[in-house]
Amino acid sequence: MENRAILKEWFDRVDSERTGNITATQLKSAFAVGNLQFPVSVVQQMIRMYDFDRNGTMSFEEFVELNKFLLKVQQEFAVLERGRGFLVPDEVYEALVKIGFSLDSPAFYTVCESFDQTKSGKLRLDDFISLCIFVQSSRFANQLIRTYSIHLIQARGNYPYITGNSYANGWGRQPIVIYLLSKLEPVKVLIIMRMGDASS
Repeated sequence: MENRAILKEWFDRVDSERTGNITATQLKSAFAVGNLQFPVSVVQQMIRMYDFDRNGTMSFEEFVELNKFLLKVQQEFAVLERGRGFLVPDEVYEALVKIGFSLDSPAFYTVCESFDQTKSGKLRLDDFISLCIFVQSSRFANQLIRTYSIHLIQARGNYPYITGNSYANGWGRQPIVIYLLSKLEPVKVLIIMRMGDASS
């Protein structure tokens, strides 16, 4: 959806109670009508990404910003899926680069595996969008420290760290973002994967 009037019409249909805001449950149901099946945790993360007034719901203007991101993600998926309805890992990586993400190789393959719900090495559109939502959320955290690369490490030894609860909560067995505080390096946002079914 690109036209603002069409977006507003769609938003108003989802906002059935005419509150001016839509909830994660309403947004999840609306996506399902379009055959996009997301766990509620992913939809909640979508809202958190653009919830500028921090009220836990999504206004129309916030939805417009989310839609811009989703359009970009869908367009890159469409270019590479070639009518098959899925992307393989190399294509996922190519699409992420085109969108503007930078992941090192271990992080990419672990994240990719986590969001491959069928464990077939193929990501459908909803899988790919879920992956991009996670990476974009991590990137927002990275913006606070002016770095856009996402790294995967093993938590060993006595690294001082604090968990990023605003990102960890609601993701179930999804990847968890933590902040590693090192005396030798600037603060980095690092991703520790908690392996499990990304659909939970």
